Amino acid sequence: MTQHAALPADLDSGSFALRLMTPEGPSVLALRQGAAFDMTPAFATASAWLNSEDPIAAIAARGVPASLDLPAALANAHHAAHDPARPWLLAPIDLQVIKAAGVTYVRSMLERVIEERCRGDASQAEAIRAEVRGIIGDDLASLIPGSPEAMRVKASLVEKGWWSQYLEVGIGPDAEIFTKGPVLSAVGAGAKVGVHPGSKWSNPEPEAVMVVNASGRIVGATLGNDVNLRDVEGRSALLLGRAKDNNAACALGPLIRLFDEGFALEDVRQAELTLDITGRDGFELHETGRIGAISRDPTEVVGQMIGAHHQYPDGAVLFLGTPFSPSKDRGAPGMGFTHHPGDVVRISTPRLGALANEVDRTDSCPPWSFGIGALMANLAKRGYLA
Repeated sequence: MTQHAALPADLDSGSFALRLMTPEGPSVLALRQGAAFDMTPAFATASAWLNSEDPIAAIAARGVPASLDLPAALANAHHAAHDPARPWLLAPIDLQVIKAAGVTYVRSMLERVIEERCRGDASQAEAIRAEVRGIIGDDLASLIPGSPEAMRVKASLVEKGWWSQYLEVGIGPDAEIFTKGPVLSAVGAGAKVGVHPGSKWSNPEPEAVMVVNASGRIVGATLGNDVNLRDVEGRSALLLGRAKDNNAACALGPLIRLFDEGFALEDVRQAELTLDITGRDGFELHETGRIGAISRDPTEVVGQMIGAHHQYPDGAVLFLGTPFSPSKDRGAPGMGFTHHPGDVVRISTPRLGALANEVDRTDSCPPWSFGIGALMANLAKRGYLA
């Protein structure tokens, strides 16, 4: 895959936000119709810029024209070809809180039910998958969560002894929303993503990610990989944090596409996500899923994340949930999919680009060392916090 192929197909006609690590420190840049602008002098952070009244207008009003070789910065972000003396692409957010919604698609909801029934034992998955579909079927896609019809389905499942905490958030009134990782912990395109070596059943979760300002307005979208340890979460939902929040287990990028006159939330709803996995063992997987097949509209999920009862003064990003969890057998029949070190995961859709990362053990990925304190100290040293 060339670096140009990882960028949005219509890069020169859109509005984008990105972050670069330079020898001086992290910088925030805008791309507007092919021209680059440094937003760091005016705003210091991506969160401050995207929290401004009109981020698009701010590009022309306050951005400093800049020279940017974006394909080179993306290539230099690759963990195996990284030169720290040259700029490289980072995850495109900084102080925004990293939130995620789960069980928002029928396929992923059924897979969560399967995890729960397996108690983390992947060898039981195929038999339980068939049993679940025999009882529930695939007709839940038409259900509106929290509706009277959904509540009738719930009553029927309770009667059959098949009610689940995952079905509760999948078709009940309240969405599952959790914190994926700490502020600044996400890695960007080209970096390694981590799977804890204690897990024997793991997978990527390709997702569209909403970029939300402090007032709750969705200002753009990006791609994300919500790496998940299926056996850990399957043992107990109370282990969600252990399954989700690990070193390098959250990837975002390559860019944030801002909503403007040529790209809006409806374009996200109509988009199709593609997942490609290639392994050193010759394994290949290719799957696609429509973002618009989500059971709750993105605006509803965002509305449950932020509002009168919960605020994020620096903004937030929200993973919308995955349209699919890979289940293709990788080894013995019925054992399903799990990650191997060296897997290359590529999540793509034409107008957001492609987020590609290589899988490794969490303790073999570079440790996270540049946190909020380091960012503030660096920006202060450069005179951007005056």
